[in-house]
Amino acid sequence: MFKNHIDIKINHEKFIKKVCETNIVYGLKNEAGFATSSSNELEDENGEPVEIICFWSEEVRARVCAKNGWENYCTAEIELSEFIENWCIGIDNDELLVGTNFDQNMFGREIEGYDLILELIDELKKTSKELEFQKFENLQDLETQIKESLE
Repeated sequence: MFKNHIDIKINHEKFIKKVCETNIVYGLKNEAGFATSSSNELEDENGEPVEIICFWSEEVRARVCAKNGWENYCTAEIELSEFIENWCIGIDNDELLVGTNFDQNMFGREIEGYDLILELIDELKKTSKELEFQKFENLQDLETQIKESLE
């Protein structure tokens, strides 16, 4: 089944807007950790699909995906600032991908952690919203450091 790229783009945009509005990101978690999938788009240096850690903007979206191997996963809330500082940066450093708003057929946006951070910063700026971080002074400091690391 081929999922329309426009739907994936729209769901990703909904993810950005919703998590910036609510300050909450949802994942699926069990005793072994968070739900992961394999990239449909990217491979590592060994020709294996890159691993994706999936996140959703709404709890109901995450719950719908708790099937086909994820039946024993429960939804977990993550504060947006923690998601950015710990998850997105860690995922990028580990050369994994973030999956946003995957649907029940496991189609969703695959994005690098730093790229997602920059999209989230853009949305937060549009709404004049500031987050408190542990490792960064503010959004501007975060943005500067992410952009410098991408150069």
